[in-house]
Amino acid sequence: MKKLNMQLSIVIPLYNEDESLTELHTWIKKVMDEHKFTYEIIFVDDGSKDNSWQIIENLKANFTEVRGIKFQRNYGKSAGLNRGFAEASGDVIITMDADLQDSPEEIPELYKMITEENYDLVSGWKKKRFDPLSKTIPTKLYNGVTRMMSGIQLNDMNCGLKAYRKAVIKSVEVYGEMHRYIPVLAKQAGFAKIGEKVVQHQERKYGVTKFGLERFINGPLDLLSVMFITKFGKRPMHIFGYIGTAIFLLGFLLTSYVIGQKAYYIYKLKESAPLVTDNPLFYLALVAMMIGTQLFLAGFLGELIARSSSDRNTYLIEKEI
Repeated sequence: MKKLNMQLSIVIPLYNEDESLTELHTWIKKVMDEHKFTYEIIFVDDGSKDNSWQIIENLKANFTEVRGIKFQRNYGKSAGLNRGFAEASGDVIITMDADLQDSPEEIPELYKMITEENYDLVSGWKKKRFDPLSKTIPTKLYNGVTRMMSGIQLNDMNCGLKAYRKAVIKSVEVYGEMHRYIPVLAKQAGFAKIGEKVVQHQERKYGVTKFGLERFINGPLDLLSVMFITKFGKRPMHIFGYIGTAIFLLGFLLTSYVIGQKAYYIYKLKESAPLVTDNPLFYLALVAMMIGTQLFLAGFLGELIARSSSDRNTYLIEKEI
């Protein structure tokens, strides 16, 4: 049963982190008891192959604040967060990694920023990192591009240590690998007060990172997806229609030019005009008109799908009297 009027829900997605879980729980409990928080810890086991779930079961047997969810297989961090968000009942939700690189000592200040300074979301910033250059340099580039495209001025968009107002996590859906862009999703949902706090970054004590080089490819692709979905998900004609129309008009103008050139040869110069098919512009014009038509139709079909979607009229209500 979920506790009522709980101050904090701490959501921890994990995969093969059995060596750190007991120590992490002890550390969190120490901080929570010192500040007299009412809280729950939700461990989401993303299909671990080690003894992580057995340790979670043991913790649950001894500590009432512990809750556990285990996936049948590995679905990824976004799935773990999304499920943890669905189960969280605290007024403020904290997310953190299970590898002991995020410090629970930061939680009280994060909680204060949400409850007293009225932030919707506060992201940690690992200003001093204990990671190799092969990770830190691409991370800086990725954060720079994300800031430029989203307009959200966060230095560490992908930091696992974050705090959320409850309304935020109940209003966004995290899937695929969109956990990197929760601040972007939150902003598009209307939660614009997003802050940042410099947090302590610990060296990894046990195991190895679970993220490979593919994150540097998936990250930018996911950013393009989330920017497209948030801006045009419910009005696809606004992008496909505009681009398709522009390309079609370009093809039409090229076609008019080619036909006009032939007419000029025939009626003005009284010469034998070259064949239209001998002009390369003719083929460029055909391709442009075909692509333009296809894009326009794609936008039209997208509009039909968006209008038939079950959530097309789902809006977030802040207050009601």
